[in-house]
Amino acid sequence: MMKNSYMQKKEEVVRDWYVIDAKDVVLGRLASHVANILRGKHKPTYTPNIDCGDYVIIVNASKVNLTGNKLTDKIYYDHSGYTGGLRERTAREMVENYPVEMVERAIKGMLPKTRLGRQMYKKLFVYAGEEHPHTAQQPKEMKVK
Repeated sequence: MMKNSYMQKKEEVVRDWYVIDAKDVVLGRLASHVANILRGKHKPTYTPNIDCGDYVIIVNASKVNLTGNKLTDKIYYDHSGYTGGLRERTAREMVENYPVEMVERAIKGMLPKTRLGRQMYKKLFVYAGEEHPHTAQQPKEMKVK
């Protein structure tokens, strides 16, 4: 007889806080690492239909790294919904003017596109500089491999 797998209940979820320094870390590696933490896949109690992930604080988003020619070649698109409402920005513009949005977009794209994914995304806090207002939560330092 086979033993049943453990299924976590949402009331049993224990959440930790982690702070990650994005300085000189490649954007894609950072995003996939953080997405796994937000989903809870790093825990042995991972349950796909429950938001069992942890909170993540990212500092130094403005110092994130991009490989290859992405600074000039990668383009971020936004559309207002109106005719001629397409806005294009290069990765260089994003790093200089909107570093927080760039990191958030990279991570959000790696989360599920469901209610659960939107719930997970709310546990992400990104800051362009060194400072963050979450010291009361006593976040643990975490390195991106």
